[in-house]
Amino acid sequence: MKPAKFDYYCPKTVDEALSLLEEIGFDGKIIAGGQSLVPIMNMRLATPECLIDINQLNDLQFIELDGSKMKIGALTRQAEIEMSDAVRKHLGLLSEAVPYIGHVQTRNRGTFGGSLVHADPSAEIPLSLMTLGGTLHIASKDEVREVNVEDFFVTYLTTDIMPNELLTEIHIPLPEGRVGYSFHEISRRHGDFALVAAACQLSIDSQDRISKVRLVLGGVDAVPLLITEASELMEGEYLSASLLNKIADIVDEVVNPESDLHATADYRRHLAKKLAVRTVKTAYERARGENNECS
Repeated sequence: MKPAKFDYYCPKTVDEALSLLEEIGFDGKIIAGGQSLVPIMNMRLATPECLIDINQLNDLQFIELDGSKMKIGALTRQAEIEMSDAVRKHLGLLSEAVPYIGHVQTRNRGTFGGSLVHADPSAEIPLSLMTLGGTLHIASKDEVREVNVEDFFVTYLTTDIMPNELLTEIHIPLPEGRVGYSFHEISRRHGDFALVAAACQLSIDSQDRISKVRLVLGGVDAVPLLITEASELMEGEYLSASLLNKIADIVDEVVNPESDLHATADYRRHLAKKLAVRTVKTAYERARGENNECS
């Protein structure tokens, strides 16, 4: 199938793009990498009257260190993040997760911001950002507002961004101290959507007690699921087999997977428990300097 007829606009500046969004509103869609939007349009699941191509907005394509945070432009290609030495050094979790996205061709076109706005609950970038924390800068013709990542994802394929707004950049805090991270996912084939994915970043003190931790699961709810109950359980504790078993029990209680043609809800629940334990264990070992191999 081919997409329905649409009007095409290609603004050269952010201000021009915002003016178009203000004018077109619900009748338009932004296209950047097109890795999600184009297939949906070809299947006539989306039939926008207008496409606003933002690929000429070079001001939105950057990776910058700024004190205690990293700034990433919304138009930055996923392949740029994958190859970035700065990301690899300072945001190892993101560097580890991005290669799981599709294939090389997908990452060459797909953008950091596009994956966030599309908000697939099994996608790697939303899961990673929820784990790392950070703020999303969203512009309209009249203002720029900041949204914490915890508040950005509303439900399945839905975010806190209005039709007249454009995601411009993302600010991610740099982890400090003895930090470990891990990302794991299970898919039917390499490059497929994850059946379940898990990410963890944690810090430990001088006595190897967990001082800060975020554990997030994808593919088990309508949004990337931050397991706050597990964080509360782990903080101030040494990692042990007993603690890992309790984490698995918490995951079993809080996840809400659905069955589809790829996997049953029970199988996804089983994977969620296994991957949660694996990611926490690997992150803890890395924080202690015991496991520096890629997951």
